[in-house]
Amino acid sequence: MNTTDSYKTIATPSEVILFKEKNSKFFGYAFPITCENEIKTLIEPLRKKHFNAVHFCYAFQTGSTLVHYRVNDDGEPSNSAGIPIYGQIHSFGLTNILVVIVRYFGGTKLGVGGLVPAYKTAAQLTLESATIIEKTIDVHYIISFEYKNINKVMRVIKEKNAAIIYQKMELGCEIEIATRKKNAEILFEAFNSMFEINIKEKE
Repeated sequence: MNTTDSYKTIATPSEVILFKEKNSKFFGYAFPITCENEIKTLIEPLRKKHFNAVHFCYAFQTGSTLVHYRVNDDGEPSNSAGIPIYGQIHSFGLTNILVVIVRYFGGTKLGVGGLVPAYKTAAQLTLESATIIEKTIDVHYIISFEYKNINKVMRVIKEKNAAIIYQKMELGCEIEIATRKKNAEILFEAFNSMFEINIKEKE
């Protein structure tokens, strides 16, 4: 998807939007996600809220360098709902996101020619209403050392603008730090070249 060390996603679940087409109603929702396992728990409450709706179509994408995505037409004609929704995720350049469009049938069949633009527009309006943010792709390291070397370690962390995620300060100290992917190699070398200090990438 991209070779940089950042990606775009949404900050929080979007406000619901409503799009109407020939008496059919399309309610749009967008959620930030990190993995596919979250999808069921996000769609279940929508099924309860919209118990008279006929279709709960969605598309999602996760990952930044290794991208994983899926589309679901939920009973609509093949490729008439999930693909247009996913197309909008792609056109906004987003990842780690789920977009769900809930459809109430209005009595008039739209056909594939009507469904594709309807789902596309509903997804577009949903994403336009969401707050889009940029996040960095971070690499996490574990540094272990004796307490007497604390000042040396802290100086490098500060100089390299690394973030401290977790620290255990005893005789044997351990600190988990995070840095942007593009700075990771320089940070690793800075610690790796230091005497009595061990650094390894967090798995």
